[in-house]
Amino acid sequence: MNGPSWPVELADGDIVLRPIKLRDQRSWREVNRRNREWLRPWEATIPPPVPGGLPARRPTYRQMVRHLRAEANAGRMLPFVIDYQGHLVGQLTVAGITWGSMCSGHIGYWVDQSVAGRGVMPAAVALAVDHCFRTVGLHRVEVCIRPENGPSRRVVEKLGFRGEGMRPRYLHIDGAWRDHLVFALTVEEATDGLLNRWHQAQHGNSHK
Repeated sequence: MNGPSWPVELADGDIVLRPIKLRDQRSWREVNRRNREWLRPWEATIPPPVPGGLPARRPTYRQMVRHLRAEANAGRMLPFVIDYQGHLVGQLTVAGITWGSMCSGHIGYWVDQSVAGRGVMPAAVALAVDHCFRTVGLHRVEVCIRPENGPSRRVVEKLGFRGEGMRPRYLHIDGAWRDHLVFALTVEEATDGLLNRWHQAQHGNSHK
Protein backbone atom coordinates (compact mmCIF):
# COMPACT_ATOMS: atom_id res chain seq x y z
CA MET A 1 0.00 0.00 0.00
CA ASN A 2 1.76 3.14 -1.19
CA GLY A 3 -0.16 6.38 -1.47
CA PRO A 4 -1.87 8.95 0.76
CA SER A 5 -3.07 6.27 3.19
CA TRP A 6 0.29 4.54 3.84
CA PRO A 7 3.03 5.12 4.84
CA VAL A 8 1.83 8.15 6.72
CA GLU A 9 2.54 10.16 9.86
CA LEU A 10 -0.37 11.56 11.87
CA ALA A 11 0.04 14.15 14.62
CA ASP A 12 -1.89 16.07 17.24
CA GLY A 13 0.45 18.30 19.22
CA ASP A 14 2.92 16.13 21.15
CA ILE A 15 1.21 12.91 20.01
CA VAL A 16 2.44 11.32 16.78
CA LEU A 17 1.47 8.11 15.01
CA ARG A 18 4.13 6.88 12.59
CA PRO A 19 5.03 3.58 10.90
CA ILE A 20 6.92 1.13 13.10
CA LYS A 21 10.58 0.73 12.07
CA LEU A 22 13.34 -1.80 12.61
CA ARG A 23 15.42 0.89 14.31
CA ASP A 24 12.71 1.30 16.98
CA GLN A 25 13.78 -2.04 18.44
CA ARG A 26 15.72 -0.71 21.44
CA SER A 27 13.04 1.78 22.49
CA TRP A 28 10.21 -0.69 21.85
CA ARG A 29 11.89 -3.41 23.92
CA GLU A 30 12.68 -1.02 26.77
CA VAL A 31 9.06 0.20 27.00
CA ASN A 32 7.74 -3.37 26.85
CA ARG A 33 10.20 -4.57 29.51
CA ARG A 34 9.29 -1.74 31.87
CA ASN A 35 5.56 -2.31 31.38
CA ARG A 36 5.55 -6.12 31.42
CA GLU A 37 3.27 -6.51 34.44
CA TRP A 38 1.07 -3.57 33.39
CA LEU A 39 0.45 -5.04 29.92
CA ARG A 40 0.37 -8.78 30.67
CA PRO A 41 -3.40 -9.07 31.47
CA TRP A 42 -4.26 -7.54 28.08
CA GLU A 43 -1.58 -9.01 25.80
CA ALA A 44 -2.35 -11.53 23.09
CA THR A 45 -0.82 -14.97 23.67
CA ILE A 46 -0.39 -17.99 21.45
CA PRO A 47 -2.73 -20.89 22.29
CA PRO A 48 -1.32 -24.38 22.92
CA PRO A 49 -0.72 -26.41 19.76
CA VAL A 50 -3.09 -29.09 18.58
CA PRO A 51 -2.11 -32.62 19.67
CA GLY A 52 1.01 -33.61 17.80
CA GLY A 53 1.65 -30.08 16.55
CA LEU A 54 4.77 -28.02 17.07
CA PRO A 55 4.60 -25.37 19.80
CA ALA A 56 4.24 -21.88 18.39
CA ARG A 57 6.93 -19.34 19.15
CA ARG A 58 6.50 -15.63 19.60
CA PRO A 59 8.17 -13.76 16.74
CA THR A 60 11.31 -11.73 17.29
CA TYR A 61 11.03 -7.96 17.00
CA ARG A 62 12.52 -8.04 13.50
CA GLN A 63 10.14 -10.80 12.42
CA MET A 64 7.21 -8.82 13.82
CA VAL A 65 8.17 -5.64 11.96
CA ARG A 66 8.72 -7.49 8.69
CA HIS A 67 5.32 -9.16 9.02
CA LEU A 68 3.63 -5.83 9.81
CA ARG A 69 5.32 -4.18 6.82
CA ALA A 70 4.24 -6.98 4.48
CA GLU A 71 0.66 -6.71 5.72
CA ALA A 72 0.74 -2.92 5.30
CA ASN A 73 2.09 -3.25 1.75
CA ALA A 74 -0.75 -5.68 1.00
CA GLY A 75 -3.33 -3.16 2.23
CA ARG A 76 -4.43 -5.27 5.20
CA MET A 77 -2.88 -3.34 8.09
CA LEU A 78 -1.68 0.07 9.34
CA PRO A 79 1.06 -0.63 11.94
CA PHE A 80 1.88 2.51 13.95
CA VAL A 81 3.99 3.28 16.96
CA ILE A 82 2.94 6.14 19.22
CA ASP A 83 5.43 8.90 20.04
CA TYR A 84 4.71 11.34 22.84
CA GLN A 85 6.99 14.34 23.34
CA GLY A 86 9.55 12.65 21.11
CA HIS A 87 9.59 9.28 22.89
CA LEU A 88 8.08 5.95 21.85
CA VAL A 89 5.30 5.20 24.34
CA GLY A 90 3.09 2.63 22.67
CA GLN A 91 1.73 0.93 19.63
CA LEU A 92 -1.50 1.15 17.64
CA THR A 93 -2.36 -1.20 14.80
CA VAL A 94 -5.29 -1.07 12.43
CA ALA A 95 -5.56 -4.73 11.40
CA GLY A 96 -7.92 -7.08 9.60
CA ILE A 97 -8.60 -4.50 6.91
CA THR A 98 -11.21 -5.97 4.57
CA TRP A 99 -12.39 -4.40 1.34
CA GLY A 100 -15.20 -5.33 -1.03
CA SER A 101 -18.68 -5.07 0.45
CA MET A 102 -17.39 -4.72 4.04
CA CYS A 103 -14.65 -2.03 4.04
CA SER A 104 -13.78 -2.47 7.71
CA GLY A 105 -10.90 -2.93 10.10
CA HIS A 106 -10.22 -3.25 13.82
CA ILE A 107 -7.87 -1.36 16.12
CA GLY A 108 -5.63 -2.72 18.87
CA TYR A 109 -3.39 -0.61 21.07
CA TRP A 110 -1.25 -0.39 24.19
CA VAL A 111 0.49 2.49 25.96
CA ASP A 112 3.26 3.02 28.50
CA GLN A 113 1.84 3.20 32.03
CA SER A 114 3.92 6.32 32.69
CA VAL A 115 1.78 8.37 30.26
CA ALA A 116 -1.58 6.71 30.93
CA GLY A 117 -4.27 9.23 31.80
CA ARG A 118 -2.72 12.08 29.79
CA GLY A 119 -5.04 11.74 26.82
CA VAL A 120 -2.43 10.05 24.64
CA MET A 121 -4.51 7.00 23.76
CA PRO A 122 -7.82 8.74 22.96
CA ALA A 123 -5.98 11.17 20.69
CA ALA A 124 -4.07 8.33 19.00
CA VAL A 125 -7.25 6.32 18.37
CA ALA A 126 -9.01 9.45 17.09
CA LEU A 127 -6.16 10.17 14.67
CA ALA A 128 -6.22 6.60 13.39
CA VAL A 129 -10.00 6.43 12.95
CA ASP A 130 -10.17 9.78 11.15
CA HIS A 131 -7.43 8.56 8.80
CA CYS A 132 -9.26 5.28 8.20
CA PHE A 133 -12.51 7.03 7.32
CA ARG A 134 -11.24 10.08 5.44
CA THR A 135 -8.18 8.78 3.59
CA VAL A 136 -8.09 4.97 3.63
CA GLY A 137 -11.78 4.72 2.75
CA LEU A 138 -13.03 2.31 5.41
CA HIS A 139 -16.72 2.31 6.35
CA ARG A 140 -16.47 0.68 9.79
CA VAL A 141 -13.86 0.44 12.55
CA GLU A 142 -14.20 -1.70 15.65
CA VAL A 143 -12.28 -2.18 18.89
CA CYS A 144 -12.59 -5.37 20.97
CA ILE A 145 -11.78 -5.04 24.68
CA ARG A 146 -11.81 -7.38 27.65
CA PRO A 147 -14.65 -6.38 30.02
CA GLU A 148 -12.14 -6.08 32.88
CA ASN A 149 -10.02 -3.50 31.04
CA GLY A 150 -11.55 -0.32 32.41
CA PRO A 151 -8.94 2.15 31.07
CA SER A 152 -9.25 0.81 27.53
CA ARG A 153 -13.05 0.89 27.69
CA ARG A 154 -12.92 4.53 28.79
CA VAL A 155 -10.88 5.39 25.67
CA VAL A 156 -13.60 4.23 23.28
CA GLU A 157 -16.40 5.59 25.45
CA LYS A 158 -14.81 9.06 25.43
CA LEU A 159 -14.72 8.94 21.63
CA GLY A 160 -18.34 7.87 21.25
CA PHE A 161 -17.88 4.30 20.05
CA ARG A 162 -21.09 2.27 20.14
CA GLY A 163 -21.22 -0.92 22.19
CA GLU A 164 -22.32 -3.96 20.18
CA GLY A 165 -22.24 -6.70 22.80
CA MET A 166 -20.04 -9.59 23.89
CA ARG A 167 -17.97 -12.06 21.87
CA PRO A 168 -17.40 -15.08 24.12
CA ARG A 169 -13.88 -16.55 24.18
CA TYR A 170 -12.92 -14.27 21.32
CA LEU A 171 -9.13 -13.93 21.68
CA HIS A 172 -6.33 -15.81 23.43
CA ILE A 173 -5.13 -13.29 26.01
CA ASP A 174 -2.86 -13.83 29.01
CA GLY A 175 -2.90 -17.60 28.57
CA ALA A 176 -6.60 -18.31 27.99
CA TRP A 177 -9.50 -17.66 25.62
CA ARG A 178 -11.11 -14.44 26.87
CA ASP A 179 -14.47 -12.79 26.35
CA HIS A 180 -14.36 -9.40 24.63
CA LEU A 181 -16.79 -6.49 24.37
CA VAL A 182 -17.18 -5.08 20.86
CA PHE A 183 -17.24 -1.33 20.23
CA ALA A 184 -17.68 0.08 16.73
CA LEU A 185 -18.20 3.18 14.61
CA THR A 186 -19.23 3.65 11.00
CA VAL A 187 -18.26 6.67 8.95
CA GLU A 188 -21.84 8.00 9.18
CA GLU A 189 -21.45 8.18 12.98
CA ALA A 190 -18.21 10.17 12.83
CA THR A 191 -18.89 12.97 10.36
CA ASP A 192 -17.68 15.49 12.94
CA GLY A 193 -14.29 13.75 13.14
CA LEU A 194 -13.11 11.88 16.21
CA LEU A 195 -10.17 14.18 16.88
CA ASN A 196 -12.50 17.16 16.82
CA ARG A 197 -14.86 15.23 19.11
CA TRP A 198 -11.99 14.51 21.53
CA HIS A 199 -10.86 18.14 21.58
CA GLN A 200 -14.40 19.29 22.30
CA ALA A 201 -14.67 16.80 25.16
CA GLN A 202 -11.40 18.06 26.64
CA HIS A 203 -12.52 21.66 26.28
CA GLY A 204 -15.80 20.82 28.02
CA ASN A 205 -14.04 19.09 30.89
CA SER A 206 -11.72 22.05 31.41
CA HIS A 207 -14.75 24.24 32.12
CA LYS A 208 -16.31 21.94 34.69
